[in-house]
Amino acid sequence: MGAWEIVGIVLLSLLLLLSLVYLLILVRPRAGAPGKAELLCDYAHRGLYGSAIPENSLAAFARACERGVGIELDVQLSRDGVVMVFHDDTLQRMTGCKGRLCEYDAATLQGLSLAGTEQGIPTFAQVLALVDGRVPLLIELKGESFDTSLCPVLASLLREYEGAYCIESFNPLLLRRMRQCLSGAFYGLLYTNVCRDKKKRSVLNMLLTCMALNALARPDFIAYNQVDRGALPVRLTTGLYGAARFVWTVKPDDAIYTSHRADEHLIFETEPRQEK
Repeated sequence: MGAWEIVGIVLLSLLLLLSLVYLLILVRPRAGAPGKAELLCDYAHRGLYGSAIPENSLAAFARACERGVGIELDVQLSRDGVVMVFHDDTLQRMTGCKGRLCEYDAATLQGLSLAGTEQGIPTFAQVLALVDGRVPLLIELKGESFDTSLCPVLASLLREYEGAYCIESFNPLLLRRMRQCLSGAFYGLLYTNVCRDKKKRSVLNMLLTCMALNALARPDFIAYNQVDRGALPVRLTTGLYGAARFVWTVKPDDAIYTSHRADEHLIFETEPRQEK
């Protein structure tokens, strides 16, 4: 056997080994079942907002509760460590104020006007009191850094809440830390092709795009961008391993709104997106 043949066999063996590690360890989800069956439903993205009702507001959540619709919402920490319900990293789009949410205390944030209405930025505690178990919650943990300080604060609030909820994030480290703080919840990985969306093929972006950090996150369900419905990591985690399927963000005029599978749960919105 020649030297090049030996090199070829070694490389092929390494490729096979790496493929097995990826398939059996790295991408593999936990794929657990929810403790409460009502979590497997459709969710209103940032509440049922529109017209004079802004996204992620108490009014949007109240309307969802009145109509019996599950609520998807976003949480992050204020400067003084209060869990606030707000999507963007910065305040400009929804309040007209400069700076990041984490630079303001909770009292100041609650005094800001959401989209020129009388609605302010709610605390997560206010949302829990309003919803009071009437509809399921899908809670997105915001954050793209190594900072996981949100998790123990959020966990302390959820331990006292008796309603149905599940938790998701794009950040595997947040999911890992949250599971350590609050075991037994139903956790999901938000997925999109990060290399495509950020137009950058960094090592981290490629790992996220391949779901190669699932060993850290151990997601029970996958919430995928509707354009990535057929992506290989999505098909492996949901098809091969049976993780529950959630798809975002869907509008009534999207083909997927009426063609989604029976086991596919929509994160939907009825109003045009307000983001730039």
